[in-house]
Amino acid sequence: MKMKIVKTGMSGTMESSDINIVIEKGHEAGIKIHLQSSVEKQFGAQIKSVILETLGEMKVNDVVVRAVDRGALDCTIRARVQSAVMRAVKKENDMDWGIL
Repeated sequence: MKMKIVKTGMSGTMESSDINIVIEKGHEAGIKIHLQSSVEKQFGAQIKSVILETLGEMKVNDVVVRAVDRGALDCTIRARVQSAVMRAVKKENDMDWGIL
């Protein structure tokens, strides 16, 4: 079942080793990722890949993702994307954390 974004969802902080993720409904088809990271040259492709993979698993399309990375690990990126999506679909208390 495709997730329908109904509001802007945000998760994460600007602290070291974290990532701030904002998910908004897109005005065009597809997923647009705007990434700011001090390690973008080395890890930008990996960060975007984790974001896209997580959105795909959650069946989320047609969104804009704004990510400000401060050196987050993949598991943190995944958790922040999941939380932001669940907030954006107004189901943050319905997440089955065991299956993703």
